Amino acid sequence: MTEHHEILYMDAVLRPNQSLSQRGFAIVMAIVGGVSFLTGIAFISMGAIPVIGFFGLDALAFYFAFRMSFRKQREETRIIVTAKELRLTHTRANGAEKSASLPSAFARVELAEPLTANSWLRIEYGKTAYVIGRFLTLPERKSLARAIRAALHDARHERHPA
Repeated sequence: MTEHHEILYMDAVLRPNQSLSQRGFAIVMAIVGGVSFLTGIAFISMGAIPVIGFFGLDALAFYFAFRMSFRKQREETRIIVTAKELRLTHTRANGAEKSASLPSAFARVELAEPLTANSWLRIEYGKTAYVIGRFLTLPERKSLARAIRAALHDARHERHPA
């Protein structure tokens, strides 16, 4: 944790965008379930009884796909920049946490230009690199890189005023 007299130059929490609210999920599942049921009944009336089972499997696949998406949205990365250090804390969906603390004087922010889908935002120190914000859009990565660079610049300026 930071000392009480330390200045925070950045304290950001990165989370994936939420694809659907719980209410929206219930509505989508009701529509998928209703359409599957009604279509299944139509096939039963035509004599194709096994088809209803496949419609049920489709609805179940939708359910599990959304559940996996909701689970992935619980991940978060926290970035804290002070004059002494840059701290990265990544919390996985299952609650497991990984942390790294880098001296702010030697941490670098790298983002390959021109921006492509493979332009990962990296925080580097020595020969170690930490990729952050994989779920961010390209403009968001660029904006975050600018903000972290500015915070590191301000933190270095506090330690070594001109």
